[in-house]
Amino acid sequence: MLVLFETAAGYAIFKVLDEQKLQQVDSLWKEFETPEKANKVLKLKHFEKFQDTTEALAAATALVEGKLGKTLKKVLKKVVAKEAHEELAIADVKLGGIIKDKLNLSCVHSPAVAELMRGIRGQMEGLITGLPPREISAMSLGLAHSLSRYKLKFSPDKVDTMIVQAISLLDDLDKELNNYIMRCREWYGWHFPELGKIVTDNLAYCKTVRKIGDRTNVASSDLSDILPEEIEAEVKLAAEISMGTEVSEEDIGNIMHLCDQVIEISDYRGQLYDYLKNRMMAIAPNLTVLVGELVGARLISHAGSLLNLAKHPASTVQILGAEKALFRALKTRRDTPKYGLIYHASLVGQTTAKNKGKISRALAAKTALATRYDALGEDTNAEMGAENRAKLEARLRFLEEKGIRRISGSGKALARADKYQHKSDIKVYDPSGDSTLPTASKKRKIEEVEEAVEEEKPVEAKAKKAKKETPQEAQVPAEAEAETETPKKKKKKDKKRKAEEEEGAAAAAATAEEVTEEAAEAAAPAEETTEKKKKKKKKQVKEEEGE
Repeated sequence: MLVLFETAAGYAIFKVLDEQKLQQVDSLWKEFETPEKANKVLKLKHFEKFQDTTEALAAATALVEGKLGKTLKKVLKKVVAKEAHEELAIADVKLGGIIKDKLNLSCVHSPAVAELMRGIRGQMEGLITGLPPREISAMSLGLAHSLSRYKLKFSPDKVDTMIVQAISLLDDLDKELNNYIMRCREWYGWHFPELGKIVTDNLAYCKTVRKIGDRTNVASSDLSDILPEEIEAEVKLAAEISMGTEVSEEDIGNIMHLCDQVIEISDYRGQLYDYLKNRMMAIAPNLTVLVGELVGARLISHAGSLLNLAKHPASTVQILGAEKALFRALKTRRDTPKYGLIYHASLVGQTTAKNKGKISRALAAKTALATRYDALGEDTNAEMGAENRAKLEARLRFLEEKGIRRISGSGKALARADKYQHKSDIKVYDPSGDSTLPTASKKRKIEEVEEAVEEEKPVEAKAKKAKKETPQEAQVPAEAEAETETPKKKKKKDKKRKAEEEEGAAAAAATAEEVTEEAAEAAAPAEETTEKKKKKKKKQVKEEEGE
């Protein structure tokens, strides 16, 4: 049996001396404890060394992709084909199938073969003669680096580290320029204060100061290549009547040196911006088309790399750069920020205030897609970015025009929309229950009072028929007969009448009060007649007893 073993230095083919030991898989490792024992099991038959790292990389990539490389094919034809009856032990089953199809060689792969490969790897220095250990380690390291670059499809044009450094340097230059220009204006303002109000552009100001030096030289200086004619005339006029103090030539020399620094830094900043623009179009063209060079570079710098930015969701891209505001809002339970670095994009800047949140959300979604396309895609065109930008601009126009159009008619006029009114389900507090005073009784109508009087009349009629008339009481008038009832019944009727009168009196008018007074007057004589009758009965009883 033959064994194919791949190393970083080349291909090795071994001859198995004792195949019976391969059957004992569990104890096979004992045969590779020392180089002497390993040489009793295997014998090196042929070793094909790689010429350089490029050849080693080609062979390794062919093995990774499951292909038969030229070097391996050459070795197999030279060595193995002579002993075609022998089986070839290999570590990769896929490679064995390709060798069998192309060279018609029988290949073997089993747990015993895997254990054998492990033993060869452990005693490789003793089994492969003529190859120093330092050379094997150097070739292994070189092949590892080359293979890693190949797997990542390394390209110097795709290095986003340059973008991160360039945008950071650009921001630092802007800060330094601002500091230098403020210092220059303040310093030279002591000598010629009127110049700062006339010349507003910073670079033009420094160039003007560099050219004129002392203000007494303004009249003889030609500033037409720096300033327009009107501003130049105004500067010369202001120099004649300037209220600035006199300064020495040494002071003017230092100010002019500072102006030279500002001009040089400004020129370098322009070169750096052009470099950043070209690099952004090479690395992330779709991102650049959507949000611009500066915003795209700041997003990449904030995320760390283009690949890290591609891993972020759209919601994170939207607020990238506003982490402080986000966590402060979460802590105080207020509204979270709607945008971060993406706020400086041109699409968000040209939107009205009420639509900035919507556009920034839509732009963040498209930016996330464009970043993934740039980071992981193989194409380098900006067609997707241009298409998405056109969609966002259409969306922006739709939002600016309110998007409400009539379906019928010309379709040009805006439809009328009713004003939205929020109807809350929350009940409003009723303050009427706060007062503890009794409510004023309403006056009853005259009809209600008359009905109450009619209800009282039948009660009096029933009371008249309570007892039969006696012969002595036959001559008593009808009104007196009604008063012959017993005091208990009389009290019950009085209670009923009073209860009805009290219910009516709570809301009765003046007419109801008159009716109650008449009823009271009628009750008074009735009580007097009952007392007289009781006295008469007592007299009659005494007379009968006396007889």
